[in-house]
Amino acid sequence: MNEMDQLMNEHSRYLVRIAYLYVKNWSTAEDLVQEVFITYFRKSDQFRNEASLKTYLTKMTANRSKDYLRSWKHKKDVLFDTVFTSVKSTEELLLEQERLASLEKNLFQLPLKYREPLILFYYDEQSITEIANYLQLNENTVKTRLRRAKHQLKEFFDQEDEEVMNN
Repeated sequence: MNEMDQLMNEHSRYLVRIAYLYVKNWSTAEDLVQEVFITYFRKSDQFRNEASLKTYLTKMTANRSKDYLRSWKHKKDVLFDTVFTSVKSTEELLLEQERLASLEKNLFQLPLKYREPLILFYYDEQSITEIANYLQLNENTVKTRLRRAKHQLKEFFDQEDEEVMNN
């Protein structure tokens, strides 16, 4: 197994999950991670070992995902989905929603400014200091966003529980 295959086997699953948390689409997440690996192998001489390779690839994935969210392609896909989703019946939409994991659904309800520190803290296991440096924020701002994100998630779960109890 060559270096490229080994690196991809070791990190691709994790990176796809990170990309998915941003873009909410598995195939797009997989495509983004492929682009990250291509970029890394083209420019691997720029990696200076200041952080672990996993952290470096995670940051590349997060940045690529954010670039995608700002792109015209993403906006066009959202518009296309909105137009054709409205054609589906209400029953189909409800069944589709029920298939989503509760945590995933609630996580995506959070604004990106709350979701991103939560992802970096719990999924990437970065410290408050690392998150603050990465997002170019004050550490107290990161702590506040994490606290607010957890509070909002709790409210989402409480609301779901009430809906289940009322049905």
